[in-house]
Amino acid sequence: MVLTTVIWGASFVAQTVGMDHVGPCTFQAVRCAMAFIGLLPIIFLFDLKKKDGKNFFTRFLDKKLLLGGLLCGIPLFAATNLQQLALVSTDAGKSAFLTSMYIVFTPIIGLFFRRKATIMTPISVLIAVAGLYCMSCVGVTTINQGDLLLLGCAVCFGLQIVMVDLFAQDVDGLRLNCLQALICSVLSSVFMVSTETPSLTAIHGALLPLCYSGFLSMGIAYWLQILGQQKLPATPAALIMSMESVFATVFGMVFLQERMTLWETVGCILLFVAVILSQLPSPIKKKTKQA
Repeated sequence: MVLTTVIWGASFVAQTVGMDHVGPCTFQAVRCAMAFIGLLPIIFLFDLKKKDGKNFFTRFLDKKLLLGGLLCGIPLFAATNLQQLALVSTDAGKSAFLTSMYIVFTPIIGLFFRRKATIMTPISVLIAVAGLYCMSCVGVTTINQGDLLLLGCAVCFGLQIVMVDLFAQDVDGLRLNCLQALICSVLSSVFMVSTETPSLTAIHGALLPLCYSGFLSMGIAYWLQILGQQKLPATPAALIMSMESVFATVFGMVFLQERMTLWETVGCILLFVAVILSQLPSPIKKKTKQA
């Protein structure tokens, strides 16, 4: 899962560069289609070792797998497109830190699916809101639209993490990622056709960042996320994945020469504190009766 965060962190740079050529929905539609196509031969190779009497196609005809692909793919579609839209007005490093607020929303969403939360959850939310204020509001008269989009993105990623937690234990991780990439590509294509004017020339111009974001970030890293969540519950997994914000900031400074203001830095620190606190156990311990 640490490797996942490194790949995702660099993907913020690729997504930012790709936006110089294509619209956000076009980028996501093509990126996820590339992941879907790239995963098919990998799935086929893994299937060669299986001796369950099923073939490549019938293994996809599993009700829980299909439902999981749908329920993971829809929030993933919303999250990735909101994130891509936000990159129009928000730099890669700041985008990654705001996206990492899914670490706060994940345990909250988990409550609706009988996942327990501690007293640290509301405390972390308050600190995260303070960090968001420092990053988005200090020194400006209006909130950056991209910041609001990223807040919605974090909620959707939190939902996707919880959905993976619900399904990853019982289905083929490769197929689950393949299906959620397909759902994301199809839904993104609908918005691409209705809101943008994609062209092969523009897509060719963004080919390198599309390949990285498609094959590595969407294809491999999201598969690694599923594999990781087969071993870890949703909230500890989200804690590790939030480290993508650190790698994204480093890659943004190295490759895009991005710099953050003092208040943005303070906001990032507060957000990072919030994501750590959201995973700590409650300091209040139950009293035990003495014999």
